[in-house]
Amino acid sequence: MKHYEDNFAHDHLPSQELHAECFTGHSDFEFPEDLNCVERLLDRHIAGGNGNKVAIRTFDTEWTYKDLYEKANQIAHVLTENLGLVPGNRVLIRSANNPMYVACWFAVLKAGGIVVATMPLLREKELTVMVESAEISHALCDYRLEEEMMAVKSPFLKQVITFDGSGKGISKLETLMANKSKTFNNYATKSGSLSIIGFTSGTTGKPKMTSHYHKDILLICEAFPKYSLQPTPDDVFTGSPPLGFTFGLGGLVLFPFYFGASTFLIEKPAPELLLQAIQDYKITICFTAPTAWRVLTQKVQDYDISSLRKCVSAGETLPVKVWEDWYKATGLKIIDGIGSTEILHIFISSNEENMRIGATGLPIRGYEAKIIDADGNDVEDGTEGRLAVRGITGCKYLNSPEKQMEYVQGGWNVTGDIFRKDKEGYFWFVARGDDMIISSGYNISAIEVESVLLTNENVAECAVVGLPDENRGMLVCAYIVLKDKSKACDELTKAIQDWFKEAAAPYKYPREIKYVDVLPKTETGKIQRFKLKNTVQA
Repeated sequence: MKHYEDNFAHDHLPSQELHAECFTGHSDFEFPEDLNCVERLLDRHIAGGNGNKVAIRTFDTEWTYKDLYEKANQIAHVLTENLGLVPGNRVLIRSANNPMYVACWFAVLKAGGIVVATMPLLREKELTVMVESAEISHALCDYRLEEEMMAVKSPFLKQVITFDGSGKGISKLETLMANKSKTFNNYATKSGSLSIIGFTSGTTGKPKMTSHYHKDILLICEAFPKYSLQPTPDDVFTGSPPLGFTFGLGGLVLFPFYFGASTFLIEKPAPELLLQAIQDYKITICFTAPTAWRVLTQKVQDYDISSLRKCVSAGETLPVKVWEDWYKATGLKIIDGIGSTEILHIFISSNEENMRIGATGLPIRGYEAKIIDADGNDVEDGTEGRLAVRGITGCKYLNSPEKQMEYVQGGWNVTGDIFRKDKEGYFWFVARGDDMIISSGYNISAIEVESVLLTNENVAECAVVGLPDENRGMLVCAYIVLKDKSKACDELTKAIQDWFKEAAAPYKYPREIKYVDVLPKTETGKIQRFKLKNTVQA
């Protein structure tokens, strides 16, 4: 079925036989065929007379649902009337977490576009790959981050327009919005129309494009929140994940707005600012990574967090000690969970009634999971194997049938994580099944880091692995063979690290660099990273 005037994204969906099996099985998961998810997340609050309720707060400003609704409508007019957007065009958003980011997100969907949300740390090279892969035609960019965006050169990118995410000034987008109508007729998308494309780093170094329908956006709001959070309109959400992560998009935008609650956005969510927000703005639900929970525990005694009732952790495995230390300090139980960009959000987790310390949890409402061996066969309880999941959402890689066949096997999403399931049905994380490095909640492709390092004038060869670390979970560790081995020194290490931060997203830089004479290889020349990992662990 053709959904848009620009059908690039739909035309590059995997064929139906390569899709994971999706099921609902409950009336909560049934949505009409004619569906634009913005109407359920935003517009209905205006129609229901709740426009004056607070939707978004920051340390500097406050937006009601009406404010957000009207700004999103004005931006949608700019997109269609000034920037030539046609339904189905992909629109990149580049910004830190702030109200204008959210308004742009809703505006793109209102106009019939497909959102490609990004993180502010990405550089020209990474942005260019996204633009080229998704054939992105438009970009909305916070003017404070425009340098890297403007450096992107691609025949696909027709329009780049800046906005002021700080709310303290006016940029090009605000100028164009000024005389636009505050109402807009949403484009008539279908439940199976694509709404977002999320890029995920893979072990090949080239990011994969995951895609999700308008109904998927609403389906996850009926899953994890109802299972673990029990949100009410009085809740105030906050957290540290960027809205470019689906973990952040769900926890800081979709879930609060679906339930008529509010969100508190922090552009640079340092632990002290998170705690300050919880204390001063009576936050009730907080999303962040295990690394942050560890740091918050060390500082929480200086703040009043009595309003906080739900604590959510994802992005990497939650160490038992972090859980225990936080509980001892606050009396609050951290809700662990695992999700993926491919499946959109958390699919295994717990709630306060069924929580088992150390376990990731049980499949939440809307999903089922199992453990399989290398051949796809079910294994006995207690046996380690690959995690397979299916349910209300599933993997839909764009333009990548080979990767789709790897991720979706026999109708199940095979995540690449190694788990075991106990006799009571609880799932326990064991390890990553690939060379992905998860550091402070960020997914970092070892191959991608290597590809950047190899462009440095000093580097002849390199291999990157994850180094276990108590504070970050893992560190990026690079084994480097220098062109001139006599140059190996601490000064060169710092120079390479500083150079990397300019060449790629800083969070990906190798925090450990080890100089070696040769890298271990097979007879065919393939680097044996497992030998380097064993060296690290030894």
